[in-house]
Amino acid sequence: MNKELLMESARKMKAKAYVPYSKFPVGVALLLKDGAVINGVNVENVSLGATNCAERTAIFTAISNGYKKGEFEAIAVAGDTVDFLPPCSICRQVLAEFCSPDMPVYLTNEKKNILELTLKDLLPYAFTDLEM
Repeated sequence: MNKELLMESARKMKAKAYVPYSKFPVGVALLLKDGAVINGVNVENVSLGATNCAERTAIFTAISNGYKKGEFEAIAVAGDTVDFLPPCSICRQVLAEFCSPDMPVYLTNEKKNILELTLKDLLPYAFTDLEM
């Protein structure tokens, strides 16, 4: 699947976001190595700490569906922003847990431009090993 189709899937998902407080919908399309696409949206809660971002919704859904670390091919993140919308820092670290540093991350803006980065570009000093 090319980045344009993956991003279109992410854009369509924005309409399903539950955002009664921020009014800031985000949609994600997560491409798996077997060609499957798992989508996610942000889901807010009046207790803001209980809110879940679209990126984590997609990753956690993939894991719940039996996918494993290393089976993630690319991710597209869509919002209605002037600038490109990157994942938050918590989502970046969750991505680092399950995805390779060279995995493509596609970001878009309100003009539907697509910026292609890698996960390492977004999180150059990720926690990847925990040794004690």
